[in-house]
Amino acid sequence: MTSSSELPLVSIITPSFNQVRFLEQTIQSVLGQDYPHLEYLLVDGASTDGSVEVIKKYADRFAWWVSEPDTGQAEAINKGLRRAKGEIVAWLNSDDIYLPGAIGKAVAVFEQNPGVGLVFGDVLAIDADGQTTNRLRYDDWSLPDLMAFRVIGQPSVFMRCSVLEQAGYLDLTYHYLLDHHLWLRMAQLAELLHLPETLSAARFHAESKNVALADKFSGEVFRILDWMQTQPALAHILAENRVRIRAGAERLSAFYLLDSGQASASLRAYGRALRLHPPTVLCDWKHVLAVVMALLRLDRLGEVYRRLRKRMI
Repeated sequence: MTSSSELPLVSIITPSFNQVRFLEQTIQSVLGQDYPHLEYLLVDGASTDGSVEVIKKYADRFAWWVSEPDTGQAEAINKGLRRAKGEIVAWLNSDDIYLPGAIGKAVAVFEQNPGVGLVFGDVLAIDADGQTTNRLRYDDWSLPDLMAFRVIGQPSVFMRCSVLEQAGYLDLTYHYLLDHHLWLRMAQLAELLHLPETLSAARFHAESKNVALADKFSGEVFRILDWMQTQPALAHILAENRVRIRAGAERLSAFYLLDSGQASASLRAYGRALRLHPPTVLCDWKHVLAVVMALLRLDRLGEVYRRLRKRMI
């Protein structure tokens, strides 16, 4: 039997800022993992909502924690990554949770695949009350897929620290797709591997960035597209997949525009993607249908139906 000291050390970082409603569940989901060689670091941005009291409750279980002002999520995560000692690292935002056994499953993949730099699993989407609303399943995506804006769920991503350090930490100038920008840099250095198991739950609620600031994500999609065109190592992939990559940018932009309530702009973006590369849009037909329903106001009828159905159950 392998002792805990022979297993690779895993470092988990949680960036936190005024998420007291969800923070304790996040902390417990990390500390409740059955993986025995784990260090947990928490970086709080000087919360004023009672989060610090929750953090102090678990202070003796953290390898390190701090509560001080910072410039945002990227700086907080980088602060934790620089202190992390693990061979494998990840971050878990303060409103997301790990499912039981997640860390051990990811470590097993790294152990079996020494050339892999990043492992990603599937993700549950949950609401503010923890109810499952969707299951986000991914595929065996590689660098060209990421360049075509196939986005993987950050809470189920684990990284080999040596590859992360080669790629560099999060770019502080990105605020919304900072994780995707990092995966693109890491995927140039080492293989990605998809673990077809659900490792985490990502919480979608009114205050979460991917809901409250959905329209901001669209702008960073095209910023990353511009950045890719400045990277010599990506030139040959861009040349071979230029149309698909541009269509992927329009598709992802359309997705975020719909989430921000801009149905007309979303439909136009889907139209541009369809003209460029139809397969990119056809695999996203459910979201296109949602755009059409929103424009026809049928989404309101659907909501009325769902409310009535709940009363009948």
